[in-house]
Formats: sequence, C-alpha cells, structure tokens
Amino acid sequence: MQFLMLVYTDDALLETVAGEQYDTMMRGCLEHADELRAEGKLLGSQQLEPAATARTIRTRNNRTAVLDGPFAETKEMLAGFNILEADSFEEAVRIAAEFPWSRTGSIEVRPIRDMDAVRRRVGAAIPEASGA
Repeated sequence: MQFLMLVYTDDALLETVAGEQYDTMMRGCLEHADELRAEGKLLGSQQLEPAATARTIRTRNNRTAVLDGPFAETKEMLAGFNILEADSFEEAVRIAAEFPWSRTGSIEVRPIRDMDAVRRRVGAAIPEASGA
C-alpha cells in the first residue's frame, strides 16, 4: 500500500530554530529520507515554498477568484494533489483554474522547493539519481 505523508509546520515554532540548528535538522532529515528511499520505503518527497507564496483559486457562480496565500474553508478537506510543470506562477494558476475542483472547494498552488539547492546549502549529499 502507498500512503501520502503531508508535513505541516508551525511558522512561529520554526522561527525559533536557529540557522545552524535548522541546517543540522534538515541535513538529518535528508539523510534519513535517503535511507528510507534506499529501503524502498520513501518513493518521493518535495518541500513546498512558504505558505505566503501560495495562491488559492475558487470559482463560484461562474466567477473565478484568485486569492493570495492558502485559504481553505474549515469544511474543505484535502482530496488529492497534482504536480505541475509550468513556465511561470501565472501559468500554473491558469492551469489550476482549468480544473473543476475550484467549484466544489479550492485549489492551492504553491511552488515546490528545489531540494538539490537545499541539500547544497545544508551540506547534504545529492543522490546520483537526483539529476543535479
């Protein structure tokens, strides 16, 4: 069986972690992920850019609204995800708005962080299959 593991962070708590301590935590996380990947337990992982970079698309009565940031009604729940390849944020928002799900909930669009760049910054090895 496959499972989606969603990682949520509290920015207020994350801000209390000093830079070097964060880098150490992140390096350990990446090394653990590499071990799990080698065991066939971790099939893929990505880190998202901060929530402030997100856009949420919602369509009601044939009117589409694009809101800055993540914005889900409390009655909305995560139903799935897609990974898009787009030339710009605007193109990604346009593609997301073409999906019908903004009529029955919302679609959040957020950039995926370049994990190889994070690995280089924190001094973690870049796996050969990564392509960087």
